[in-house]
Amino acid sequence: MAMIQSFPNIWLLSDERNDAVLEETLARLPRGSGFIYRHYHLPGAERVARYSSLARLARTRSHVVVLADSALTATEWGADGIYGSPLSLYPRRDLLMLAAAHDMCEIAQANRIGADAVLLSPAFPTRSHPGATSLGPLRFRMLAQYARMPVIALGGMDPARARRLDWPHWAAIDGLS
Repeated sequence: MAMIQSFPNIWLLSDERNDAVLEETLARLPRGSGFIYRHYHLPGAERVARYSSLARLARTRSHVVVLADSALTATEWGADGIYGSPLSLYPRRDLLMLAAAHDMCEIAQANRIGADAVLLSPAFPTRSHPGATSLGPLRFRMLAQYARMPVIALGGMDPARARRLDWPHWAAIDGLS
């Protein structure tokens, strides 16, 4: 695992929907939170520039900065880690590896590659995937018990749902913005 002081409990994911309020949101997050930069909607040069600006701000708050991209790009951009499907990740000790998972198969893949954490979703109904079946607290916990690493609840999460789920690690797009 990449060297980080402590594993963040709260993670913010960037998205086209929350782009306008990311600076304010990053400044409001508790020190040492996590930030996963996605911004797939931006063309190359704009995506790099936006990342640089947000990463600088995140680091002033001691946030862990993870890039949804390749390990090579994450290293070039100075990210602390990478985020993606377990099949897109490969073992790296110099970068934090966060795997996306939606089912038992993807949790098994994350276990196999030795991911540092897995984002399990959707815990609750979410705007990102309208109409998709959510896991709910019971199924979320059932799947999470098979992960050999910290599990981050994602999907419809906000502070109230984090308390309801009573889970130590959670992430949001809209729920933190």
